[in-house]
Amino acid sequence: MKIKHYTPIIIIALCLNFAQAAAATGTVPEKLIYNLAWSGINVGTATQEITETRGVHRIISTARSNDWLALFFPVEDRIESTLLKDGAPFPGVTQHYRMQIREGKHRRDREISFDQRSRKALYLDHLSGEKAEVPLGANTYDIYASFYYARYATLEVGKPFYVTVLDGREPDVIEVQVLRKEKIGTILGRVNTIVIKPLVKPKGVFEGKGSVLIWLTDDARRIPVKVQTKVKVGSVTATLAGIKY
Repeated sequence: MKIKHYTPIIIIALCLNFAQAAAATGTVPEKLIYNLAWSGINVGTATQEITETRGVHRIISTARSNDWLALFFPVEDRIESTLLKDGAPFPGVTQHYRMQIREGKHRRDREISFDQRSRKALYLDHLSGEKAEVPLGANTYDIYASFYYARYATLEVGKPFYVTVLDGREPDVIEVQVLRKEKIGTILGRVNTIVIKPLVKPKGVFEGKGSVLIWLTDDARRIPVKVQTKVKVGSVTATLAGIKY
């Protein structure tokens, strides 16, 4: 089983998507706003937003560095996923995925068009010009849309699950561990959460130790109130700062 590599900023922007049978249907529209901190120092903001137009869900994630960090390490990330509802479990079936990443000198600009009926995807790297046709198995998701499946999955402590994700030239199988239940302080007050751990490894300037934790409210809303990944020095944390419906 492959373990996918991402920078911590990408992990926090994407969180993850790891699908099982959905336990509930998500709220649309919804926009989640996060403060990003590196070892307790504010370094920027991130957002996750889902909207719907004529049976199509659009999911957009952004991450931006604040002014002082941008002077020497600018971050400008945008990830967009488009899905057809089409009677499929929430949020739908991926049709198109685009990742545009700028983190310091690190760049990434790729898109994938999913043809679910013919079981293939077309991969394009806008920086290198590389193209590839990728076979699709059943239940293969783009990594960002899959986060919404995970939010509403049936999560049982001690029971891991797996998902096939495509965001490059070949699919990857990712294990998600359901670690524990924990009560934490948030902008919503003290809430009960369930903590999950996708086995992905950060890579890049903030290359880390492969430990990513996500705190979801342990209720029907499954709001991701906190995401944290360890790095060589300290950790990068996204903390929920606002919600818009």
